[in-house]
Amino acid sequence: PLDHPDLATSYNNIGGIYESIKEYPKAPSYYKKALEIYQKTLSPNHPNLAACYNNIGSVYENLGKYPKALSYHERALEIRQRTLPPNHHDLACSIGQKGMVCSHMGDHSKAIEYCERALKIIEHSLPSDHPDVELYKKNLEFVKTKL
Repeated sequence: PLDHPDLATSYNNIGGIYESIKEYPKAPSYYKKALEIYQKTLSPNHPNLAACYNNIGSVYENLGKYPKALSYHERALEIRQRTLPPNHHDLACSIGQKGMVCSHMGDHSKAIEYCERALKIIEHSLPSDHPDVELYKKNLEFVKTKL
C-alpha cells in the first residue's frame, strides 16, 4: 500500500542516501514523503517519526536553511523528551543538533547551553572512549570559539 510504514522507511533511506553523498537538495522530498506516511500510520510519539524530523532538520542544516532546520529538530526533541529516558543518546543528539543550528544562526550562548546539555547526557550514557563523546566535546569547543 502507498501509505505503509515500510514504504516510508524506504523513502527515509533514499533521503539518507542522498544526504550521505551530499546531494542535499534531493533529500528533503524523500524525507517529507516518509514523514507524511509516518504521520498517517504511526502514533505521534513514535521513534521513527522523531528520527524523520531529525533527518529533515539535518538536511536543512546542511543546506544552510537554519530556521527550518531548527523547527524540525525541535519537533524531534519534543517527541524524544516525551518518550525517552533523560540520559538517552537520541535525546542528546536532538539537543546537540539544536545547539549546532543555534550556533549557525548566531545565538552562541543558546548554542553553548544546548551543546553542554548534550555532552552531559552523552557522558552519562556512553563509555568515555566512545567516539560520540569526543564528537560532542568537539562540537562544544566549536560553538565556544564563536563567542
